[in-house]
Amino acid sequence: MANYSMQDLKDLREETGAGLADVKKALEEANGDREKALEIIRVKGLKSLSKREGRSAGMGLIGAKVTDTKTGQRGTMVEVNAETDFVVKTDKFINMADKILEAAAESGAETVDDLMKAKTDDGTVKDTLDAVAAIIGEKLDVANVRQLEGEAVDVYLHKSSQDLPPTVGVMVATDKAAASVAHDVAMHIAAYSPEYLTREEIPADVVEKERNTLTETTKAEGKPEAAIAKIVEGRMNGFYKENVLLDQAFAKDPKTTVGKIVEGTKGQVTGFARLQAGE
Repeated sequence: MANYSMQDLKDLREETGAGLADVKKALEEANGDREKALEIIRVKGLKSLSKREGRSAGMGLIGAKVTDTKTGQRGTMVEVNAETDFVVKTDKFINMADKILEAAAESGAETVDDLMKAKTDDGTVKDTLDAVAAIIGEKLDVANVRQLEGEAVDVYLHKSSQDLPPTVGVMVATDKAAASVAHDVAMHIAAYSPEYLTREEIPADVVEKERNTLTETTKAEGKPEAAIAKIVEGRMNGFYKENVLLDQAFAKDPKTTVGKIVEGTKGQVTGFARLQAGE
């Protein structure tokens, strides 16, 4: 007869994120002792870390926070992933992601490699990740980290499902004058995924490639030679509206642009960052 209850099984599974069969086996091996079962799961997980390296961690969450600096504010955003959404919504995974976000904010790490070496109360971010992965039994990874500074930084986190943590995160840096519209701009970015802030930020080779493609397409359509340049310019404007934040039709009022909304504050957006879990 089992010396543990279904509630014990449920609680330990929710705490660890480990598979049902693994939790049941650990409880049986530990004769129902919860702490011993937890240790069994952890030890067995550590032994199998290398076996999970080739697996895909395609589900995750985005965490972000804003801290004050001497010159304004700095936003920090991280993407932390697991293999399944069951794990992503557990307290253990969410608490681990919070630790990683804190380490990113405190260290100012701008690359994943640097973040993995950042300090936590468990040693480093890598140590924290490995320890939780050992208990959960899934591959976990830190996929992205972003830092953004400005006079003011606003954050928007979007949930694709109410029972899961945020899967899309946006940070927008502005001067103080434009801070009043920053959150609306951040929500727009979450929905419309612009690649660049201004036309000037687009690399010259990207613009040239697009212009060449549009020119060849227009010629292939049999348009008059004299009209091709004008047609291509019109289509380039479409390219800018799709990819440049300030050129995009504003989500809350498509009759105007994000640029016009920002201009109305007599301020400016100085930068932005967008992350989507699993992309």
